Amino acid sequence: MFSSRISAICEEMGALLGRVAFSPNIRDRLDYSCALFNRHGELLGQATHIPVHLGSMAFTMTELVNTRQWHDGDMLILNDPFRGGTHLPDVTLVAPVFSGGERVGFCANRAHHADIGSDAPGSMPVSRTLAEEGLIIPPTLLLQGGRLDETCLQSMLRKLTSPDTSRGDFNAQVAANLLGSKRLRALAEATGLQEFEVQQCRLQSWAETLVRQSLAAIPGGRYTFEDRLDDDGHGQTDIPVKVAVTVQKDGVNVDFTGTAPQVTGNLNCPMPVTAAAVFYVFRCLMPAHTPACHGAMQGISINAPVGSLVNARFPAAVAAGNVETSSRIVDAVCGALVQTLPDRVPAASQGSMNNLAMGRRGGRGWDYYETLAGGMGASHDSHGRSARHSHMTNTLNTPVEVLELNYPLRILRYGIRKGSGGKGKFRGGDGVVRVYQFLEDAEVSLLTERRRHPPWGLAGGGNGKCGRNELDNREIPGKTGIKAVAGQTLSIWTPGGGGYGRETDEPQD
Repeated sequence: MFSSRISAICEEMGALLGRVAFSPNIRDRLDYSCALFNRHGELLGQATHIPVHLGSMAFTMTELVNTRQWHDGDMLILNDPFRGGTHLPDVTLVAPVFSGGERVGFCANRAHHADIGSDAPGSMPVSRTLAEEGLIIPPTLLLQGGRLDETCLQSMLRKLTSPDTSRGDFNAQVAANLLGSKRLRALAEATGLQEFEVQQCRLQSWAETLVRQSLAAIPGGRYTFEDRLDDDGHGQTDIPVKVAVTVQKDGVNVDFTGTAPQVTGNLNCPMPVTAAAVFYVFRCLMPAHTPACHGAMQGISINAPVGSLVNARFPAAVAAGNVETSSRIVDAVCGALVQTLPDRVPAASQGSMNNLAMGRRGGRGWDYYETLAGGMGASHDSHGRSARHSHMTNTLNTPVEVLELNYPLRILRYGIRKGSGGKGKFRGGDGVVRVYQFLEDAEVSLLTERRRHPPWGLAGGGNGKCGRNELDNREIPGKTGIKAVAGQTLSIWTPGGGGYGRETDEPQD
C-alpha cells in the first residue's frame, strides 16, 4: 500500500504536467517523467513514464542532493548531461520536501523541450560538441524560498525561439513539483515522520529482496554480445557496442570493455544514460510488482570505461546518445542474456527512436520534435507488436490533428509498414510509415538508427527490415540536416522487429 501511494503521487504529478504544458511535445506526446526520492536522494517511487528519464535520474540524484544545502521552497533546474542530466532538451526540476522544518524527501520531473536554444530547430542537431546542442543549464536555483527567480528564467527564455511556449512548459514543471511536494508532505505527516522513515526502509528492503531473487534465477556464467550502431553522422561507421554480463551468486556485473571510444558525432552517452539502459533490461526480468525504487537497483554493477561511447567525457556531443545509443545498449545486454534466458528475452525491437526535429528560425519561428514508433521483437511464444514505442522510450505519437494545427505541415500518409517485421515461427512487429509535406520552408534534423544494421531475429527467426528516410522519394542518410522547401515531402519508414523461430514452424494466427 505504501508503494502504491508513492506511485500514485508520481502519476498525479505527471497528469498535471501533461495537462497544463503548452508544447505538443509535452502535452500530447507525453515526453516527460516524474519521480519521488527520500531525503538522501535515493529513488522512492516513480510513475510509469520514460525509462531513460527515470533510470538516469535515479542514478544521479544522490550525488546532486548531497553536494548542496537545501531550504524549504527551493527548486533546482538543470539539463547539463555531465552534471545530472541526459541531453540538453531534457530539463529537470528538483524540489526538496520539508515537514516541520525537517527534510523528508524530494520530488523531481524531467521534460523534453523541443526548443532548448540550438541553432538547429528542434534542438536535435547532427552535432560535434555539446555547445552546438543548445543552452547548457548547470544546477541552478529557479525558485528560492518559494519565489521564482525571474532573472534566471528570463536569461533562459531570451535564448529560445518561442519564449511564451517555453515559459508555459517551465511553469507546468514547477506546478508538478509543487503538487508532488504537497502530496508527499501530507503523506509523511499522516503517517508520522518516524513511521514514514520505517515504511521507506521496508520498501527498499522488500525491493532488494525481490531483485536478489530475480538475479539468483539467472544461471551463473559470463555472456557476451556485440551489436553495432550505423554511424555517427560524421564519417564513423559500424560503431561497436560490446558487453559482457557476468552472473555470480552476489549479483551481476555488466562490462562494456571493448565498446568504441567516444565519437565525433552525438551518439555519446553520459554514464547516467548507460546505467538507465542497463537497469531497464534487468527491471524487465523482475516480477511486475517489484517497487520502482533504489532497492530495485541493488546487485547490478556496471563497468563503462571513461572516454568510451557509453561513458563519454565533457564536452562530447550527446543528443543522440540518450535516444539511439541507449536503445543499442538495451539490444546488446538483451543479446547477452538471451544466451542463458532464451524463453524470457525477445528478439531485437526496432532499436531506434527515429528522431525527427524541424522548424524555422526568424519571423514566425517554430520548433517541432517527435520520435516514431516501430516494430517490437517477437518472443518464444508470441508475435512482436507493431507500431509501438519500445524499450527506452514510452511516449505517444504526435496526433495528426495536433501536428497540422500547430505547425505548417501536412501528413500525407501514416500507417503500418506491412511486412517489415522479421519472419519466423513468431513474426516481428511491423514498423510505421509517416509522410510529411512541408507547407513552408523548414530546416530538418534526422537522428535515426537501424538504417544499415537490421534488428536481429532469434532461434532462426528473420531480421526485421531496416528503416529508411526519403526526401521526395530520394533516400537520405540516417543522420543528416537538410533544408526543405515548401511542397517537398519527407518519408520515414521505421524498422520492424526481429522474428523468433524458423518460419517453417510458423503457427496459424
